[in-house]
Amino acid sequence: MKEKERKGEHPYGDEGQIIAFVVFAVVWVTDTYFLNATTFLSNDVPETIRHVVVALFAAMAFLLFFSSRVVIRGERSTEVVTNRAFRYVRHPIYLAAMFGYFAAAFSSLSLVCLALLVPIFILYNYLATYEEKLLEMKFGAKYREYEEKTGKWLPKVR
Repeated sequence: MKEKERKGEHPYGDEGQIIAFVVFAVVWVTDTYFLNATTFLSNDVPETIRHVVVALFAAMAFLLFFSSRVVIRGERSTEVVTNRAFRYVRHPIYLAAMFGYFAAAFSSLSLVCLALLVPIFILYNYLATYEEKLLEMKFGAKYREYEEKTGKWLPKVR
């Protein structure tokens, strides 16, 4: 078993996320600042509205990311983490990344970047599903109970 698998991550998850980020960033910069091929909607949506939406999603990304630490002082938790952001969704760090991508795409209303959110979400969903299988093997019934109570991407109504 590879080192990352033992830690509960997909062995190529980091590489996949880096590739997704680089592709998204290159496409976003190219479309937003050079080609303007799919940013024509930005002329119709007031800048104030775009700024408010971007600020909200960036703030949610920031809060999710910084309230979802699972490694403390170099040590991983030996229990199922169910507090802070993990109380509401099972993958707050991935959700924070998705909110960040959405904020960037919405800032310029780049349709090609908004479309890129679909394969990026598929990647994150694949990684999340893979990690959940490892967590279920590691924690058994405790993790299944947590899964039943907590939404994968959206909070469950209790």
